[in-house]
Amino acid sequence: MTSTIRIRVQILDAMLQHARGQPGVECCGLLAGHGDVITAIFTAENALASPNAYDIASRELFALFRRMREEHLEHLGIYHSHPAGENKPSVRDIEQAFYPEAAYFIISPQLEAPKPIRAFSILDGRAEELELVTTL
Repeated sequence: MTSTIRIRVQILDAMLQHARGQPGVECCGLLAGHGDVITAIFTAENALASPNAYDIASRELFALFRRMREEHLEHLGIYHSHPAGENKPSVRDIEQAFYPEAAYFIISPQLEAPKPIRAFSILDGRAEELELVTTL
């Protein structure tokens, strides 16, 4: 994975709206696109309904991957929010990074957050922040 990730501005806006719409629970979802540009968001339900953990139920996860295939999209990322904490990977986030080729986006719904959306590459137990490059 490169040190940058390209994403449409509309997708960033949709992630932030999703996080701010569920301020007491970690929101979550998948991101997809073509090549190296994220162009689609697939919101999901946090099966844990927790303010400090998330999980997408297997049935919903499979349905989302099926939709991606039907729409000829590649799975490029996963996102979730940290409602009350800093938007950097937690120990749990790093331990459960099961898709090494995906970018992991973490959103802070807090209005005063200096960087409300951050993306990371998580490989071999290490997280490296990615530069976000926006497209139209």
